[in-house]
Formats: sequence, C-alpha cells, structure tokens
Amino acid sequence: MAKKVTITLDEDILAFIDKRAANNEETSNRSRYINDVLSQHRRKVLEAEIIAALTEDANDPEYQKEIALWDCVASDGIE
Repeated sequence: MAKKVTITLDEDILAFIDKRAANNEETSNRSRYINDVLSQHRRKVLEAEIIAALTEDANDPEYQKEIALWDCVASDGIE
C-alpha cells in the first residue's frame, strides 16, 4: 500500500531525480523513480546486514558448537 508523504529536497537533487526519471521509460515519474532507488538501496542494506550476521555466527565458537550438535540430528536417517 502506498502512502503519500511530503519531503523537502535540495534543488540539485530534485533536478537530478527529474532528469533520471525522464530518461528512463520504466520510471517516467518522480515517485516511481524514488521508490525504485530506495527499494534497491533497502535490498543492499538488508543483504549487508545478513552477511554481517552470518559472518558473526561463523566466527562464534559457541554458535559453531551448537550447530555441530544439531548436525548429527540432521543426518539421523529419517526421511
């Protein structure tokens, strides 16, 4: 669901948005262009957060011990 909001942008940022939106057939308006850019940014931020969490788990000896205990359950032969 989309919500309408009001934001303040610097003139040069707005000019950049207008130019980029006008040059892209898929994002021919400001709102769509901004939504697309923010969606891509959100995806990158979430990916970085997931990678950081997985790296932390991979470097945590206590977590790795716990995983090792569960690994033996995963190979118990039950289909």
